[in-house]
Amino acid sequence: MKSYKGYLLVLPSLVIMSLLVFWPLIEAIWLSLTNDNPLMGVNNFIGIENYIKLFQDPTFLHAFFNSTVLTTVAVLCELVFGFLLALTLQQNVPGIKFFRSITMIGWAIPIIATVIMFQFMSQPDYGFINVILQKIGLSQFNTYFFGNLSFAMPSVIIINIWRNAPFFGIAFLAGLVGIPTYLYEAASIDGANFFHKFFYITLPEMKSVIFVMLIIHIIFTFNDFNTVYLATGGGPVNATLVLPVYLYRQAWNNFNFGYASSIGVFMLLILVAFFVLFNKFMTEKN
Repeated sequence: MKSYKGYLLVLPSLVIMSLLVFWPLIEAIWLSLTNDNPLMGVNNFIGIENYIKLFQDPTFLHAFFNSTVLTTVAVLCELVFGFLLALTLQQNVPGIKFFRSITMIGWAIPIIATVIMFQFMSQPDYGFINVILQKIGLSQFNTYFFGNLSFAMPSVIIINIWRNAPFFGIAFLAGLVGIPTYLYEAASIDGANFFHKFFYITLPEMKSVIFVMLIIHIIFTFNDFNTVYLATGGGPVNATLVLPVYLYRQAWNNFNFGYASSIGVFMLLILVAFFVLFNKFMTEKN
């Protein structure tokens, strides 16, 4: 009887999860197996043709490559800068409480405001960055960075780092505070220097926090639509085209809902596979 009560208690949650998560997922998978296009008036079952088409589509492969580069570079930089920020905020120096309190401002600012700010700073005539370049004799690099083929993707990556590194920093700071101080004291008595303490105490103790933050931000960055779409729209000439933006174009510009769904399912499979492999790697290391 008690077991039935337990099932009854979780039933509302299961119903909500089914309606909000599982049913849309099943619908997306089914849609990816069709050529649904209301503009063309077709909606036929075509099996895995959309998935075969993905790997024959050079634009999709280009977007996948850009998504991989953006996610890898941005998340690794956020990890490094976040750790440096956490180590800095951990220090007991005058004014550090003030800096701790304002650390999350960049993350809290709406993405549209952040993008406009960076676009304004990169204006070729009056932007802060280009003015500085002119002052130090590097006027040959004067350009609108978000409209430049070479600088558009690095500019998008910088926005991601600027927004998310503070989040890493605060999470890592919470992890650092939870490390017992006697471990560092014992290491100091044994003659350990800063690097010994960092690699043999700090990093091992922070593994779980690092793992969670990496998973969250890899998923977030790989699926990030807003930053790229607002900053460049995927341009110039698809230089910053990533999978979420390409999915959007296929769905709402071309009305290829079946093909767009196959892109979404592919993204889901990539992230699930990454999570499983990374989790297995971390478990074996532990």
